[in-house]
Amino acid sequence: MKIFSKEQIYEGDRLTAERQNITSTELMERAGIQIFNWMHMRMQGAQVPIHIFCGIGNNGGDGLVLARHLILDGYNVKTYVVNCSDKRSKDFLVNYDRIKNVTKEWPTLLSCQEDFPEMHPDDIIVDAVFGIGLNRPVDDWVKGLFMHFRTSKAFTLSVDIPSGLHTDDAVEDEDAVVWAGFTLSFASPKLVFFLPETAKFTLQWEILDIGLDPEYLHTTETEVELIGKREILPNYMPRDKFSHKGQFGHALIIGGSYGKIGAVTLTSRAALSAGAGLVSAYVPKCGYVPLQASFPEAMVITDTDEAKITAIKFDIEPTVVAFGIGAGADTKTVNAFEAFLKTNEAPLVIDADGLNILAKKKALLKLLPELSILTPHPKELERLVGKWKDDFDKLKKVKAFTKKYKLIVVVKGANTITAFNDSFYINTTGNPGLATAGSGDVLTGIITGLIAQGYHPSVAAIFGVYLHGKSADIAVEDFGYQSLIASHVIEYLGEAYIDLFKQPEQVHQPQEEPDETQRKQKQKK
Repeated sequence: MKIFSKEQIYEGDRLTAERQNITSTELMERAGIQIFNWMHMRMQGAQVPIHIFCGIGNNGGDGLVLARHLILDGYNVKTYVVNCSDKRSKDFLVNYDRIKNVTKEWPTLLSCQEDFPEMHPDDIIVDAVFGIGLNRPVDDWVKGLFMHFRTSKAFTLSVDIPSGLHTDDAVEDEDAVVWAGFTLSFASPKLVFFLPETAKFTLQWEILDIGLDPEYLHTTETEVELIGKREILPNYMPRDKFSHKGQFGHALIIGGSYGKIGAVTLTSRAALSAGAGLVSAYVPKCGYVPLQASFPEAMVITDTDEAKITAIKFDIEPTVVAFGIGAGADTKTVNAFEAFLKTNEAPLVIDADGLNILAKKKALLKLLPELSILTPHPKELERLVGKWKDDFDKLKKVKAFTKKYKLIVVVKGANTITAFNDSFYINTTGNPGLATAGSGDVLTGIITGLIAQGYHPSVAAIFGVYLHGKSADIAVEDFGYQSLIASHVIEYLGEAYIDLFKQPEQVHQPQEEPDETQRKQKQKK
């Protein structure tokens, strides 16, 4: 799913009006009706007090359209205009006049804290104060209104984006943003729904189709894409009946040190479970017995040193190499890695101590093959690209880093983001159960196993992150967040692959209880 920028959404609105020969007011009507339909389907006429807070721009206009339709359908609606400026948009004014024609209770004007209405936890708040066009700080009294929303503990539904939240800038004052329980977003979700610092401002979101020009939506390239099953499935490469292991590559996993052989075992198992034809592990001597005993499917090559990697020498021709898992940062290991980089030509996936070595000796970054994949967690990323002010600054630094060294960076997090070629791919699978030892080692193995099979490195990174999260999502149903461990993610990889081809489950509405006449008719039959 594409995530459109603010400017692209404005252009989509303009082109839609032009190509469909409608006015912006008619497009606003569509938006408001879609919100009404969403609410009506869930509320079915329930007389819960609904407080609709409208700004004086187009987002407020959407709120007025919603209020008008709810009133016409008999809902218990209170409408307010947040009078935060002397300027009003044209479409707001049109719908302000229209709502006066359907109710004697005109919208209440709010201009200061004394005007705030009383609200209760069982009420519903609709936030239609500010949209994506907000370009100035929120007034103090409006900030007080947003805090009033929170203290009321009423369910808050935001229109398009929580008010006070910018699409392309960080939040300076959390009290100046609406904390929404749900956001109904037009055209596409907003990038801020997925960033660590701003995702908390909406607990859930959904996209509403307001009929924007389909050609524009289809042909417009976006910098950010949301990755789900629909985006992943076209990249899947099926296997031929007469396939053999030699067709799916040979993955070499280099890493491990005394006490950290388990990391290499996890990565090796994940690579083979992801589909690599062959997997070899290159480890210190102390890793030979543990690997051969715990993972017989892997081949093992050992260093001359008992406890750490001191030289990387092998006589195989790997399709792809993963380095760094549990390797440590001993001087001899660093030197061995540098010597390896000077002769290596295979695609690389680098994690853990490999990333820390690169951060300490940044000159080594120039030795990496193009499209090498780096999989840092936040602290490892900071060591590579430097400290950032906020999430937007982080993405800017990551983009500059990937372009400078021609790399792919997997920014691990709740919504893992893969950065490649000026674009960001946001993953939608995964859960808090992945906050456990070894889950990163498993991700490295999955990505490595996909490259071994012939997937382009960028596809392998995006696909691998998806499978990793989906496997955890399936496994957590059996183990729960607290008890999920990295091995479970490997064990459920097969189900994650199978899930790619499952159709969404049909939701069956419960049948109404038959009346007495129907029961008697059935008994006679």
